[in-house]
Amino acid sequence: MKKHILSLIVLLAFSIGANAGKIVTDSIYSKNLNCWQKYNVYLPTGFEKSDKQYPVVYLLHGLYGDYSNWDKSGGMKLVADELISSGEACEMVIVMPNAGRYDVRTYQNGYFNVEDWPYEDFFYQEFIPEVEKKYRIIGDKEHRAIMGLSMGGGGSVVYSQRHPDMFSSCYAMSAWLDNETGEVGGQNQKKDKLYIVCESVKDNSAVKFVENADEATVEKLRTVKWFIDCGDDDFLMDLSVLLYQQMRAKKIKAELRIRNGVHNWEYWHTALRMALPFASRNFSK
Repeated sequence: MKKHILSLIVLLAFSIGANAGKIVTDSIYSKNLNCWQKYNVYLPTGFEKSDKQYPVVYLLHGLYGDYSNWDKSGGMKLVADELISSGEACEMVIVMPNAGRYDVRTYQNGYFNVEDWPYEDFFYQEFIPEVEKKYRIIGDKEHRAIMGLSMGGGGSVVYSQRHPDMFSSCYAMSAWLDNETGEVGGQNQKKDKLYIVCESVKDNSAVKFVENADEATVEKLRTVKWFIDCGDDDFLMDLSVLLYQQMRAKKIKAELRIRNGVHNWEYWHTALRMALPFASRNFSK
């Protein structure tokens, strides 16, 4: 019996090793941001030897983070390798852009346009077109998904709300969806870079977007597959529940999971194991 179990473990390890992708670090010069922006890309096994095109997931980091977080802290390569090897997820390219630095009071963070940081313009006008051309991405709604954690979770929701024609699915992990009551930064912080990103999240509220959406907008939102995932002890949990309630009120189908956990990498690592298959299931075959 022990030999049988050991053999299965060896076979599984061999299978994953034989189907291991890789992460490359690349960069793009942005005229909008007036700087070079690094990003990571996960490439499935055989990418270099193939000429085929792939579906894509845009995987966004959170506040106090950068493009390397999902690899260094989230173990995303291990997760992607395992899920693709087991068939739970299809072969895909996973793009991890950069939207800030760890020193959030000195350097600007965020996925929205603010003064001297027109990030959303960069993302749509420069980043997506270059990345999808360079890495042989199919480049349509049916084969493009977006997801992220915390600030990136909120960014992925708002991006999908504003551009439902571009994303087949959105998976929001512990999402920072509004800052009306000072969930991050409090109410009376000094007006530094953190203040600016907090105000941008409030000004681009994902919750208010749904609340104020007219029927034409709601119809477009219904073309996206939505998944909201947050820990029961996460300080942002109420926002996830509120967004889900707003979507239910407008009859926008969404999945909600409130699981055991807090606002940390252990939670997001397990969330990724659900998020990548979710994106895969909603790509056009």
